Order: sequence, then C-alpha cells, then structure tokens
Amino acid sequence: MNPSAAVRLRLQLSLVQPVLRAATARMWQSGPGLPDRYRRYLRAMHQVIRASVPLMERAAARCEALPQDPVAGPLGRYLRAHVEEERGHDDWLLADAAAAGAPPGELTDAVPAAHVAALVGAQYYWLEHSHPVALLGYIAVLEGNAPAPGLAGRLARETGLTRAAFETVRLHADLDDGHSADLDVLIDRLPLDTAQRALVAVSALHTVASLAELFDRITQVPTEWESTHA
Repeated sequence: MNPSAAVRLRLQLSLVQPVLRAATARMWQSGPGLPDRYRRYLRAMHQVIRASVPLMERAAARCEALPQDPVAGPLGRYLRAHVEEERGHDDWLLADAAAAGAPPGELTDAVPAAHVAALVGAQYYWLEHSHPVALLGYIAVLEGNAPAPGLAGRLARETGLTRAAFETVRLHADLDDGHSADLDVLIDRLPLDTAQRALVAVSALHTVASLAELFDRITQVPTEWESTHA
C-alpha cells in the first residue's frame, strides 16, 4: 500500500532531520555561554514567531480568493482556526525575554537578520506566487520540532535564570505535538495534486535548512555589529 501524503512528507523530512537536530544540540550545549545564547534565541524566535499569524492570515485570504480550488476551502478553514491557536505567542517570548533580563525594546527594535528573512520570507513568495498550501511545509517543520520535554527545566538550572524566562519553551513542548497530529490529518484529507505535494515538500525542506542555519548563527559568538543590529 502506498504511504499517505503525510507519511511521505515525514519520510522526506527524516532524511534531513539529523542536520536540524545537530544544530539544535549545539545551540543548547551546556557551558558558560548558554545564558547569552538563550537570549539570542529569544530574539531570533520572536522575529520568526511574530510573522506566524500574519503569514497564516495572508494564506487564508489567498485561499478565499480561490473559490474553485478544492484544496483552498479546507486549507483556509484550517488556517483560520490555527491563527487563533497561535495568536499571542510572540508576546510569550517578550515576557520570557523580560524575565531573562533583556532591556525593553531589545526584541521589538532589533533589525531582523537576513537569515531570518530568508526563513520566513520564502513562505510569502510561495503563497503569493504559487499556492498557499506551501505554508503547510513550514508549519510541519516548526511544530514537528518542538522543544524536548524537560528542556525548560534544564535550561533554567544551567543558566541560573528564573524559570519564568522559559515559559515559551515549556508551553511549546506541551502544545506542538498535538498540532503536528492535526496537521498530518489535514494533509491526508486535502486533495493535493503532484505539484502541490512537491511544493509542500520544497517548503518543508527549505525550512529545515534555514532553521538549522538560524540555530547555528545563534550558537556562534556574535560580532560587535551583530550584537547591535542582528
């Protein structure tokens, strides 16, 4: 029996997941630089996550402009519902950063780096110039790589920061597994054609590569310019 669309996507991702897992492990490695690394993580992830709701809203609007497309209707309904599940998560990161001692405005005023724009911006291109179903590949990677259970506690112990600085990590460890299961069900129910399945896969593979690069840049000791402008 042929594997379902969701299973095929997971199999494709399994070939590149070791790259992302290795980058994640390097980012969270123990050592004296971990507190600063964690603060850089909060800043970068705020730049990524604050785009989530606008991305999904734009993709849903594109779906509504395609009334004859059999994929667009159920996809748009899923995105509208998922928007409400994701709304406000960027505010969680702001609260974590404040608890971690970040100066007011550090996250909101920082100029997003090019690799953040490359990660998120590709989704805008695909949903505008190809099909909004591309966004499912992006969502599959972000929610399929949730923080490990217990990571928030370990980071609190090893950084010496208050546990209140790790609420987003803790909450996403609890929430994203269920979201991934819902997404698999949706992908299998959508009447995706060959091109649309390929688009979802390309989006997902790009997201893995870009997210691994983002984590590696967080791990690197920043230059003085990057500390000010990244």
